[in-house]
Amino acid sequence: MRELIYRYLGEDLSRRGFMRSMAGIGFSAAAAQTVLESLEASELAALGSAVSNAEWVEGTGGDLIVAQAKAAGTEYLFTNPGSFEVGLFDAFLNTPGMQLIVGLHEGIVLSLADGYHRVSRKPAFVNVHVVAGTAQMAGQLYNASRDGSAIVITAGLNDNEVWSDEATLAPRPGFDQKEINRQFTKISWEARQPESLALMLRRAFKVSTTSPGGPVYLALADYALAAKGVKANILPPHRFMIPTRVRPEAAAVEEAARMLLEAKRPLLVVGDEVWKSGAQAELVSLSEGLGLAVAAGDQGFRNFPVKHPHYLGEFEMDSNFVEKGVDLIVFVGARDFGGRVIPSRPEIPPAAEIVRIGMDTASMGRNHPTDLALVGDVRETLKDLSEAVEGRVTRERMKKIAEGRSEEVRSIVSRQWARVETAARSNFGQSPIHPDELGEALARLIDRDAIVVSENLTGKDDFFNFGFRDDEQMRVGNTGASLGWGVGAATGAKLAAPDRQVVCSIGDGSVMYSAAGFWTQARYGVPVLTVVWNNQNYQTVRFSYDRYQGKMATTGRYVGMYLGDPDIDFVRLAESQGVAGEKVERGDQIERALKRGIKATRDGKPYLVEVNIARYGGGAHSTWHQKFDLAQRRKRKV
Repeated sequence: MRELIYRYLGEDLSRRGFMRSMAGIGFSAAAAQTVLESLEASELAALGSAVSNAEWVEGTGGDLIVAQAKAAGTEYLFTNPGSFEVGLFDAFLNTPGMQLIVGLHEGIVLSLADGYHRVSRKPAFVNVHVVAGTAQMAGQLYNASRDGSAIVITAGLNDNEVWSDEATLAPRPGFDQKEINRQFTKISWEARQPESLALMLRRAFKVSTTSPGGPVYLALADYALAAKGVKANILPPHRFMIPTRVRPEAAAVEEAARMLLEAKRPLLVVGDEVWKSGAQAELVSLSEGLGLAVAAGDQGFRNFPVKHPHYLGEFEMDSNFVEKGVDLIVFVGARDFGGRVIPSRPEIPPAAEIVRIGMDTASMGRNHPTDLALVGDVRETLKDLSEAVEGRVTRERMKKIAEGRSEEVRSIVSRQWARVETAARSNFGQSPIHPDELGEALARLIDRDAIVVSENLTGKDDFFNFGFRDDEQMRVGNTGASLGWGVGAATGAKLAAPDRQVVCSIGDGSVMYSAAGFWTQARYGVPVLTVVWNNQNYQTVRFSYDRYQGKMATTGRYVGMYLGDPDIDFVRLAESQGVAGEKVERGDQIERALKRGIKATRDGKPYLVEVNIARYGGGAHSTWHQKFDLAQRRKRKV
């Protein structure tokens, strides 16, 4: 859809051609017409034509940007300000109803916005500095791009095509600023005409929020933001944002219903489009109605309740359920399987038929075949699919099918959880504290509906009751694994859900990519409980080094992995930015420390609990690091 919108706005595609192309990718005529009307309303407003529900605004280019952002429903402007955006910030000064949230690095700014979007499901609005600031957000822009987060990113632009092409904080000669992050955005633009700023911001919101969502980037020339006496139409969001409740083709739904009923051992694989469309209840209903086993694909959320008796955990070819044979896999809002290497064995059961459900057609069948695709909003598709199933069989027949399937999967899941819990509890009482013991205490003590923002790649979360219902904890993560996300994302999540407890579960290595985010929590009174799992190691990387079974594994010397000597004091690091905290070194201290942290956040203050935990896995006992002391190599003591 992105390419079609781009071509239509560029007058490379006619109205009829747009409608025909939308139908070709699975949109109904009504849905395509709605998209077209929204596009045309925005374009008319830009041309100065009369448009219903529009408001004329006259002022600086910055005034137009701020007015249109507010009209789009923006609550927060997440930013690290710069001098080339003076027109924007001068306009923002007198705008009630919008709050500035400053991050001390562009990476933190992006993760603030990302966490806000993931919890609120609203588009987040960002401004970063010109070319250098734009480059510095790349790691977190990658995370947002991979997960399709709706973030509208603006930046100043020091134009290198007006006079000098060798200006400070401008793109390098012969290049433009939008090229820096093009691969991590749905679309990137540069705006130079002040009269077009409101229109181009509407386009940014439109593209960012249209399924599948994703970040967009709009560089705004400093002279366009500062221009005075500019007049433009400002539109409300329903006139330019695209509704995404698209229904799948009826014939495809009927075929999928038949396949689900006739399959001997079907399996649902779920991904984050479930969460984005709010389809969790419909997914549970379908699973229970047909006795369907559920496994997780690549996901940041937990799209199916993890303690449900039908939940197998992450999809694995050698799991007890899959090993016995699977003849149908339904990918529900999940991207295709496929890692960074050519697999040495099948990643999907070769005999299984494959059904895909979702809006992100680009992720369907990238690496593996597809037998049937239901292109549509996941929630609406699951509703239609359930109705189609119920229309094909009697209640008695459906109940019989469900009971037979459910009995097997419940037995597998029950044995699986028993093994996991027994193994985890056997690690309690150790010194240093085993991650299993910390995970159990944290899961038990936080609120039943707490939001847990996790950047804890080797932490243990088997005891958490992740789901979507009122008595289940919400897990928010990312699938990009670009470190530096957690502190900012947890802060943004709390801004999105101020009346829910938010816990940041984060590893020590991850904290050091984004530690300046504690300042933002203290500045704006954002009461997040941060739990640092400190094992003084880049443990995820060490696992990879150990699997290689080379010289590092043989000698026990893992290059660059040990993060002690000197030891980082995370409590003092947070306290230097206005966030109180404490350190835990023994298992009997965990509960009291967490309770103090929870009380602090209930009193409106952010708090940090640092827990020294044991490393595990290959090379866990290694503290080797290459010794180097420059001071001893000096010839002059200067």
